[in-house]
Amino acid sequence: MQSDQLKRTITQFLRSAQSAGVSSTSPAGSIEIASAEPESHSNNHESGSDISQAATAESTGEKDEHGMGKETLAIVEQEVSQCTLCDELVANRTQTVFGVGNPNADLVFFGEAPGRDEDKQGIPFVGRAGQLLTKIIEAMGLQRDDVYILNTVKCRPPDNRNPLPEEQENCKGFLNRQLALISPKYICCLGSVPSKNLLETKETIGKLRGVLHEVNGWKVLCTYHPAYLLRNPSAKQFVWEDMQILMKDMGLPVPKT
Repeated sequence: MQSDQLKRTITQFLRSAQSAGVSSTSPAGSIEIASAEPESHSNNHESGSDISQAATAESTGEKDEHGMGKETLAIVEQEVSQCTLCDELVANRTQTVFGVGNPNADLVFFGEAPGRDEDKQGIPFVGRAGQLLTKIIEAMGLQRDDVYILNTVKCRPPDNRNPLPEEQENCKGFLNRQLALISPKYICCLGSVPSKNLLETKETIGKLRGVLHEVNGWKVLCTYHPAYLLRNPSAKQFVWEDMQILMKDMGLPVPKT
């Protein structure tokens, strides 16, 4: 892990501790926590039971063996709302957009960045592209409440531009912690930006789509962003082909065409 990213991760963790009401940590506890921080994407399904216990602790106020408040999505969301790492995004945002859906979802939809409607409402994928995503989810036989939806960054970039690499890097610590807590089995990357972010590749979305990738214990499917489909309706057939790959692997019934 690079030093700048390590500093951001440590800062985020200390803010978590403060949010949980912890004023100090033991040296031993600090060392163990630091060594447990993954270098990139933190989800490992072998540790799913620990993640589940941490999520349960949200309502009980349970502490871990070092007396630290256990990580919860609420703690991470609070930190995100106070984040000022990206000057331009902070100046441009109305509010942060953390994520929405089932915190124990098997399937996560991973988008690029909040747009105007998302910035106003504080919820990802609520504009026209979000309405199309909802239709895609329902065509799979699911509801939005069955899945979790998030983005590479939590603030709206000005003029709806793509998030810059450094902005994505600043948000990666939050993203990793968010995914670790949700502990999904599948992640569907919507568009080039999240696909390259998660797979750490420079390949185009056209080359990444159509197959399941394995990343840190997740099965990852890459497909076109709903906003792209609004501009290029003919690409909807490719997205539906991708969704059928996902549905078959998830054991969901695939409608006959």
